[in-house]
Amino acid sequence: MSSSYPPVNPPMPPTPSGSSGPGAGQAPTCPRHPDVVAYVRCSRCGRPACPQCQRQAAVGIHCVDCVRESARTAPRARNPLGGSASALSICGGTPATTVLVALCVVVYFLQLIVPGLEQSLWFAPYAGRDEPWRFVTAAFLHGGITHILFNMLALWTIGQPLERAMGVSRFVALFLVSAVGGSVGYLLIAQATASPGQVLTQWQTSWFQPTVGASGAVFGLFAAELVLARRQGRDLRAMLIFLGLNLVIGFTVPNIAWQAHLGGFVTGAALASVMWATRSRERQRWQWPGVAAVLAILVALAVLKYALSPQLTGYVVGGA
Repeated sequence: MSSSYPPVNPPMPPTPSGSSGPGAGQAPTCPRHPDVVAYVRCSRCGRPACPQCQRQAAVGIHCVDCVRESARTAPRARNPLGGSASALSICGGTPATTVLVALCVVVYFLQLIVPGLEQSLWFAPYAGRDEPWRFVTAAFLHGGITHILFNMLALWTIGQPLERAMGVSRFVALFLVSAVGGSVGYLLIAQATASPGQVLTQWQTSWFQPTVGASGAVFGLFAAELVLARRQGRDLRAMLIFLGLNLVIGFTVPNIAWQAHLGGFVTGAALASVMWATRSRERQRWQWPGVAAVLAILVALAVLKYALSPQLTGYVVGGA
């Protein structure tokens, strides 16, 4: 009389001749699921793999453990500044640019419906002394529909290619630190010295004049793109023409804080230079400390400016 296994399990292969011991003749089971019989073996490690643990490979079947180990040890795509390019997988490869544009738009509409929001977030030298968050929050405010449209168009245009080249974390750091640099630039050029009863000059009134907008941060992005393009040997003519036009507009059109543009531009150029100099694997451990050093210099300049600038009270705002 012949015997057979229950239909739920496939027939056992014959035991190799000469085998012995307690495991001889037993059906192989999946290491991750010991209660599941598995006759398919991983072509890499040779262990049994049940259907749940099998992954199709270029040659044969791999188990999930070998797939994970292969992914961990495989060379990763790197962007020009040494970061991983794998994070750029959503929003067309530019998630940070998309989020920053959306955040600026949301804040702009909140300005229209929330009383006092703009006043609590804008930057003015007199206010930044006691409320330092204004150095950053002012970059997400805008003074009108034309203002935000121009800034968001510039951010979207320059942000996408730059984010792909830098990676998400470096791009966000560049934007935020450049925003701080724009506010610091505005602070450094403003004057806080006058005699009691004196009519304040144009530079002294800027100590009380609030500024808003992402322009400083955007100019930081332009500076970074300019530095990277030069280092990579790309054509700079179109970029220089665009920057020249924006500089002319900043100095000729009233109510534009060119001081913030200048501060953001210098900061962005410094950050891009640091990131480029530390892009190699050997120097990459110095990249984030270099970014932190640029931010520390901005903080030190702001602290020094406030230490040397008395509070202006009892003066007449006006004059040329």
